[in-house]
Amino acid sequence: MDRRRFLLTSLAGALAGPRAAEAQQAGKVYRIGFLSAISPTALSRSAEAFREGLHELRWVEGQNFIIDYRYAEGRFDRLADLAAELVRLKVDVIVAGATPVAVAAKNATGTIPIVMFGVGDPVGLGLIASLARPGGNVTGLTFSVGLDTFGKGLELLKEALPKVRRVAVLSNPANPAHAGATSNVKAVAGSLGMHLQLLEAREPNQFEGAFAAMARQGVEALLIVSDSLFVLHRARLADLAAMNRLPSMHGIMENVEAGGLMSYGPSTAAALRRAAFFVDKILRGSKPGDLPVEQPAEFELVINLKTAKALTIPPSLLARADQVIE
Repeated sequence: MDRRRFLLTSLAGALAGPRAAEAQQAGKVYRIGFLSAISPTALSRSAEAFREGLHELRWVEGQNFIIDYRYAEGRFDRLADLAAELVRLKVDVIVAGATPVAVAAKNATGTIPIVMFGVGDPVGLGLIASLARPGGNVTGLTFSVGLDTFGKGLELLKEALPKVRRVAVLSNPANPAHAGATSNVKAVAGSLGMHLQLLEAREPNQFEGAFAAMARQGVEALLIVSDSLFVLHRARLADLAAMNRLPSMHGIMENVEAGGLMSYGPSTAAALRRAAFFVDKILRGSKPGDLPVEQPAEFELVINLKTAKALTIPPSLLARADQVIE
């Protein structure tokens, strides 16, 4: 074989290699495990944003990917078994929303890539080594930029209701991120001259007892730390807050849509749309440990106008809201 012919043959082989690899990848149907602590109806809009994000990246559901959904319906004790199910299915990547979910996924596998979202303090929880270099098999997005996000919610509640001095804080002790969040809220409360009543609920049957304690202590407002349990039962919490005449601050807008007064935090739908970017990178060969974890770039202030009408909310705060729900 002469040199020219050899070079042409070699070039053809080099070009054929990538095409063959692309064809092999194109024929593969990837399995994406989607693990959530809440219900399909509570997360339907955000889950749709995730699928839309994949479609924008030229993935076609049913053609080159399928999604296996697992929902704990507000029961954190089910997360370990649901994560184990996804591992047994040999999914190619697990999308895990909220802190307890990401922890359960990480405990279930050290090899399958995990894309987290809505997670508080992933470094402190040992999910990743650092934001810039996560290492291991976990990457994705955090819920906040440090713990200050939770204190900011209290500041906005104070701005909306300047005369309020006594505020109840409802958290879920089963959520490993809540200890840090409540500590931050306590620090901010001291600087604002506010007195906090710290209450916990890990099951919906504990809500009434928590609100009864608020009534006994004469609290004037309520801050609910963002949690899957509280999202799943957002309508019940909104009713209890209304019955007790307690204006409430939340971490995500879904609680405001149910009747809560305000929310301040990142958009769950936007986070899941961005999570699709991480899934795309991983399915195309990137290692999760090499993909820097992202913090939210934008936070939304959402106000329920119907709930606010019973109060005197400063017009300046209403004007600053990213969304006003009527």
